[in-house]
Amino acid sequence: MEQLTKAEEKVMQILWKLKSAFVKDIIDQMPEPKPPYNTISSVVRILREKGFVDFKAYGKTYEYFPAVSKLAYKKYTFGQMLKNYFDGSYETMVSYMVDEEPVSDREIGEIKQIIEKRSK
Repeated sequence: MEQLTKAEEKVMQILWKLKSAFVKDIIDQMPEPKPPYNTISSVVRILREKGFVDFKAYGKTYEYFPAVSKLAYKKYTFGQMLKNYFDGSYETMVSYMVDEEPVSDREIGEIKQIIEKRSK
């Protein structure tokens, strides 16, 4: 698996949400100003080449659907971020997150509960 570009990820987010779609449906889900049809068609073609999207053909029309689940991609990107930015250390990552973003006492309690459940 490889990292997606921002444009590719936007298209995948829409496909994960819709489950399957034609290029027109993908464009309809995008904010204004809508990108040109050919641009999104090219992005989908690249996603097919990368193995992220598959399709059903109806003559010359194609219905696209995700070939990689959102969960699988989430695991991959999180693993890459952990490896590339935090040297594979959860401790370093959590320390960074707590230092950079305020965390409420309630959130800390919830995080502790999750960790305690996982450690049992």
